[in-house]
Amino acid sequence: MAHLFRDLSLGHSKRESTPPPPPLQTKPPPMPTNKLTPTDLRSPLGQLASQLTDSDLRLTAYDVFLAVCRTSASKPLSTSASSISDSPSQNSPGQNHNHSPSSPALQRSLTSAAASKMKKALGLKSPGSKKSPGSAPGSGQGKSKRPTTVGELMRIQMRVPESVDARVRRALLRIGGGLVGRRIESVVLPLELLQQLKQSDFSDQQEYDAWQKRNLRVLEAGLLLHPRVPLDKSNNASQRLRQIIHAALDRPIETGKNNESMQVLRSAVMSLASRSDGSLSDSCHWADCIPLNLRLYEMLLETCFDINDETSIVEEVDELMEQIKKTWVILGINQMLHNLCFAWVLFHRFVSTGQVEMDLLYAADGQLAEVAKDAKTTRDPEYSKILSSTLSSILGWAEKRLLAYHDTFDSGNVYTMQGIVSLGVSAAKVLVEDVSTEYRRKRKEVDVGRNRIDTYIRSSLRTAFAQASLYYLMEKADSSRRASKNQPNPLPVLAILAKDVGELAVHEKQVFSPILKGWHPLAAGVAVATLHSCYANEIKQFISGITELTPDAVQVLRAADKLEKDLVQIAVEDAVDSDDGGKAIIREMPPYEAETAIANLVKGWIKTRLDRLKEWVDRNLQQEVWNPQANQEGYALSAVETLRIIDETLDAFFQLPIPAHPALLPDVIVGLDKCLQYYVIKAKSGCASRNTYIPTMPALTRCEIGSKFQGVWKKKEKSQNTQKRNSQVATMNGDKSFGIPQLCVRINTLHHIRSEMDVLEKRIVTHLRNCESAHLEDFSNGLSKRFELTPAACVEGVQQLSEAVAYRIVFHDLSHVLWDGLYVGEPSSSRIDPLLQELEQNLLVISETVHDRVRTRIITDIMKASCDGFLLVLLAGGPSRAFSRQDSQIIEDDFKALKDLFWANGDGLPADLIDKFSATVRDVLPLFRTDTESLIERFKRVTLEAYGSSARSRLPLPPTSGQWNPTEPNTLLRVLCYRNDEAASRFLKKTYNLPKKL
Repeated sequence: MAHLFRDLSLGHSKRESTPPPPPLQTKPPPMPTNKLTPTDLRSPLGQLASQLTDSDLRLTAYDVFLAVCRTSASKPLSTSASSISDSPSQNSPGQNHNHSPSSPALQRSLTSAAASKMKKALGLKSPGSKKSPGSAPGSGQGKSKRPTTVGELMRIQMRVPESVDARVRRALLRIGGGLVGRRIESVVLPLELLQQLKQSDFSDQQEYDAWQKRNLRVLEAGLLLHPRVPLDKSNNASQRLRQIIHAALDRPIETGKNNESMQVLRSAVMSLASRSDGSLSDSCHWADCIPLNLRLYEMLLETCFDINDETSIVEEVDELMEQIKKTWVILGINQMLHNLCFAWVLFHRFVSTGQVEMDLLYAADGQLAEVAKDAKTTRDPEYSKILSSTLSSILGWAEKRLLAYHDTFDSGNVYTMQGIVSLGVSAAKVLVEDVSTEYRRKRKEVDVGRNRIDTYIRSSLRTAFAQASLYYLMEKADSSRRASKNQPNPLPVLAILAKDVGELAVHEKQVFSPILKGWHPLAAGVAVATLHSCYANEIKQFISGITELTPDAVQVLRAADKLEKDLVQIAVEDAVDSDDGGKAIIREMPPYEAETAIANLVKGWIKTRLDRLKEWVDRNLQQEVWNPQANQEGYALSAVETLRIIDETLDAFFQLPIPAHPALLPDVIVGLDKCLQYYVIKAKSGCASRNTYIPTMPALTRCEIGSKFQGVWKKKEKSQNTQKRNSQVATMNGDKSFGIPQLCVRINTLHHIRSEMDVLEKRIVTHLRNCESAHLEDFSNGLSKRFELTPAACVEGVQQLSEAVAYRIVFHDLSHVLWDGLYVGEPSSSRIDPLLQELEQNLLVISETVHDRVRTRIITDIMKASCDGFLLVLLAGGPSRAFSRQDSQIIEDDFKALKDLFWANGDGLPADLIDKFSATVRDVLPLFRTDTESLIERFKRVTLEAYGSSARSRLPLPPTSGQWNPTEPNTLLRVLCYRNDEAASRFLKKTYNLPKKL
């Protein structure tokens, strides 16, 4: 102990070197007993097998103390009463106070001016203004004095009456007379006291009997029950001593004389006490055996505490401790045992006084630092056993509070937590590093402090979470009962639990983590990782049981997601200075996947809605008749309903209580887009196309000169061609839903859907603006809010249906006046007027049926189809048609009439649009005015240009491309084929041997 005080600088205590607790430093009232009750700690120094009480041990310890201090100087001992009178209550009436002078050791004068180096080293406070030892209530009627000698101080501290002190001192004077040349440890003190004191030295028989029994039991404990040197079972002295003690306990022996009973007792005692323990000293071994010596020494160390202030050490502790250490020779104590015992005494005093005086706890922790040094220097089995027992007791007490520190500490006592943690960690370090045989064998590099703190954090938070979960289970049962009674349910209990766990994490970070961070740099991270793991078990079980999207499910999942983000944020902030940046802690926190669970539930909700919508589209399209009179707008009612359902689906989606509308919106739009595209595709299916109605061009022939009806088709040939063309449109003719008015309704419908796409997209943006989770980038990224498939499908569908309407009218509905009538036979007698009349009627029907925005497109397609039909009659009309150069004027006049129909005196198509789509006809018509020789020469030239030198020997027959052009060989050839001219007929006969009829 002495070297401890030398090593510690004055005024620099363990308490001062330990990081201070967090700001709750104003010492509050004692902590509630339901938090830290001072448990009845059993002494780890060992339990005596004899019936010695604490009072017996205290008196025996005082005997030893007086004995060693008496022999520490050559002058005889005397009572301290000559210096100070004790209180009247402690004096026996008529007591003789004639005492001889005290020894210097006991008589040393005590002054309050000298500051205690030991107290400063340990950081312990002085009693202050409280009463000093010896000034007990009622003593001296206000004339009490401070003790002026160490001996007097010890008597008062050990609560020994002055009469007892005087009696022991008288006996020690007599004993000292016989110790010529011998030390006090060479005698058995209880035996010598029995030899010197007789019944008359006591005030009454009862006091005498108690004194005798105490000394006999001490002999029994030191020599028989806990001997320094193990006893042989056949040892006669031990058997004889046991019989003497048992007999004396029943019937007291006569002491104070050299009678036979005392001689027998002395013989037995000395025979056992003088046995050698292997040392060369002449010491008697009666009080140097564990646990008797440690319990006696514990009593002596307890005297360091002020009897009037149990949490304070007396000012004179330096001198007191100096004298106490002189008992080591009798008690067999060394510095290591002293350090361990004093650590225990400090700790036990802290616990037994209500755990409010932190100085005691810090002093005990500081003393453990010395114990730790000692433990590394010895492997003594007896010391290791006591060390393990003492530290286990301290650690057990600390861990009982730290393994559930949320139950132990609150704002009123959290200031004690740092000291308790430090003490527990110090004890654990010694146990693991110096006592554990496994550790010594493996020599593992273990951070004991960090590991213990890790354990405390995880254990305490699991306990706190379990308590919250128990509440959750009770709330769940209450919720079920309310549901059975049709009562409204409050917030889902798992959402409440998430909120409570979040608050617990914040409290942990603010209150406990700053304390624990001194031993574990990631204290807050470990805490939130533990809470994350605890809540994970609950939320994963909840997620596995969710089958549909409900408000409760969304609330719980949103609460879980928020909790997880908060916990991860705390972990990241706590690990900002760590080596790995907190990666190890984050790895302990696998995601709850709450957002994924919400997304999956929403996707399931979306799929259900879309499946229903598709079923509805199929069912209603089967029933749709495309009636132009169904509504004023002229589009299908099924489209109106489809768009209404889509609008309702979007409204329902944005009303879902989820945080990720922007993230999941693309899934909704893609699904709705596909459903609308499906509607468009179904709406245009079966409506044929442009190529369905264009007739097959007949084989090339040459005109038969001189007949008005040259090369007229046979009826069979004509009927076969008509049958072939009509078979392609049989489906439309047999189904009223594919008539021209119905096709116009389909066009209107697709146009309406296309225009509604813009409206839907604007409505989506409005929804997003009202969405709490939307961000700026959600508005800037327009692609995620657009319908892509449906607009393109609508454009393509309108184009297909418009062309189908145009070519059906021209080549199917008006085939009798175009293909079968125009210019058949004599051109002058079969002109274009009938075609124009019927075409005008169809244009009126279409103008009244289709929407304004698509009307121009359809009429333009009809004009294109009319021009294509006009050219097809001129260039591929078959052998029933033949044209002379004089017929060119008729053809040009008819073509002008056709254009005028579409121009309608400026009320029809724009002139530039008419010019654009009639350009091909306009370019080809001059060929019908050109003379035959020039046509033949032009044909040869362009053919040679197209085919090169290989065409010089024989002109190849140019294929039909359908792209009519005045410079294209096939176009020139066809003009020659239909030229009612001998030169043309000869050229075709000679060059290609074309027939005059099919």
